[in-house]
Amino acid sequence: MDMELICEGLEFPEGPIAMADGSVILTEIKARRLTRVKPDGSKELVVETGGGPNGAAIGPDGAIWITNNGGSFEWLDQGGLTIPGPTPASHTGGYIQRFDLKSGKLETVYDSCGGKRLVGPNDIVFDRQGGFWFSDHGCSTPDGRKNGAVHYAKTDGSHISQQRGHLISPNGIGLSPDEKTVYVADTMLGRLWGFDVAEPGVLGPPDGFAPGRVICNLPGYQLLDSLAVEAGGKVCVATIINGGITTFDPGGTTEHYPVPDLVVTNICFGGPDMTTAWITASSTGKLYRAKWPRPGLKLNFNG
Repeated sequence: MDMELICEGLEFPEGPIAMADGSVILTEIKARRLTRVKPDGSKELVVETGGGPNGAAIGPDGAIWITNNGGSFEWLDQGGLTIPGPTPASHTGGYIQRFDLKSGKLETVYDSCGGKRLVGPNDIVFDRQGGFWFSDHGCSTPDGRKNGAVHYAKTDGSHISQQRGHLISPNGIGLSPDEKTVYVADTMLGRLWGFDVAEPGVLGPPDGFAPGRVICNLPGYQLLDSLAVEAGGKVCVATIINGGITTFDPGGTTEHYPVPDLVVTNICFGGPDMTTAWITASSTGKLYRAKWPRPGLKLNFNG
């Protein structure tokens, strides 16, 4: 796989969005901002978000929707690498933000579901109807983890629902090309889940005791982060410890593409043929561009 370093000096980049002009807008979780990386590698501030902006996506309104974890990590320096650490005592929860690129207005649309505060919203994907699925990663506590969940919400602020709860550490989220499956990568389990969609915004009941279908568990100690889906249906998941991108076939087989970073956190697709992959290498603060061997799935809404 041909790969090129485009930008460095980023403060734990995540949530890349491939824009039509060839730039990439991404989150910098540690720096608490959205940044535009131009084709020549130069950087431009988009907006200061506060908290911990994690995932980002263009919505049907042309705005950027941000899953903000509310600052759920302390930041550790381990041999020059930036590593997310435990949740600070100051953390009170996360929220969903909307940033209007034209007006510059930043607003919080959701910070709770069913009267319960969102813990650490992480990743986001829009369906054809214009609503969005998002993962809540949970957070750490001195006594263990607060579990996470999968939610669905509408952009007008009228509806948010928890579709699966009590998940260990749900992170990356994406839709199959036919939108009949919501894929969720669980970080700590190294597992890719598949959840069947009964109707737009609603998951079908689990089959048996498991919350969803196990697509595959990675062997050994590998952690999973955010993801993107290929046009042919494979799921590309950023992989930590075994740094790179792991592609999961819906049938359960995998293939690994190494990236020179211990903590690879996300991938998105762009370009005229959707074979340009943008990969965030977060512990070293870099953004790479790669020629992907297969086209990515074009998202329902784009910048």
